[in-house]
Amino acid sequence: MPVTKTTKRRVSQNLRKKVINQKRTLKMRGLLKEANVLVLGKSKEDLKKMLPEIYKAIDKAAKIGVIKKNTAARKKSRITKKIDAIK
Repeated sequence: MPVTKTTKRRVSQNLRKKVINQKRTLKMRGLLKEANVLVLGKSKEDLKKMLPEIYKAIDKAAKIGVIKKNTAARKKSRITKKIDAIK
C-alpha cells in the first residue's frame, strides 16, 4: 500500500492512464482486425474509405506512447501493402 500522499495520487493517475491506453489499443486493434477481414473479402473500396481512420487510430496510439513510433510505421505499412495487393 502507498504511504505518502504522492504515491497515493500516482496510483489513481496510473489507473486513469491505463484505461485511456486500453481504449486506444482496443480501438486500433479492432480497426486492424476489421481491415484484415475486409482484405480477405477483397473489398478494396471499403478499405480505402477506412484507411484514414486506421491511420488516425495508429498515430494517436503512437503519439501518447501506447505503441512506439516504428511499430506504428510498421503497422501502417503492412495494412497499406495488403490493401494494394488486392486486385
